[in-house]
Amino acid sequence: MPRVTSTSGSSESGADSARRSPCPVACALDLFGDRWTLLVIRDLFLGRSRFKDFAASPEGIPTNLLSDRLERLVQGGLVRRVPLPGGKRFAYELTGKGEALRPVLLALKEWGLRWEEGTEARLSEEK
Repeated sequence: MPRVTSTSGSSESGADSARRSPCPVACALDLFGDRWTLLVIRDLFLGRSRFKDFAASPEGIPTNLLSDRLERLVQGGLVRRVPLPGGKRFAYELTGKGEALRPVLLALKEWGLRWEEGTEARLSEEK
């Protein structure tokens, strides 16, 4: 599969210095491999876009971690901030790079439904 490069370049975002290795799996995990980040991305796919919406998700991400994860997603080029009227608050939306994770999240959902007893997909996509 051809590599899609960012227009900003990885050296500007500091991505190269944070990498453990050139392994694509390791690099992907560096961006979204913790316990919370894919849940924030899931919420973006579900149509949520504001900090308060992410904080209200059933998993209960602490707000300090939510702030950190949103900033990491912005710095990694998966999410962009969109200023809201009034000037102080932002909404968040997926970039093309973030949207490309849709099949990954769908595969994780299907895996969890098949293999993890008692799971259910209670939330549905609004898009």
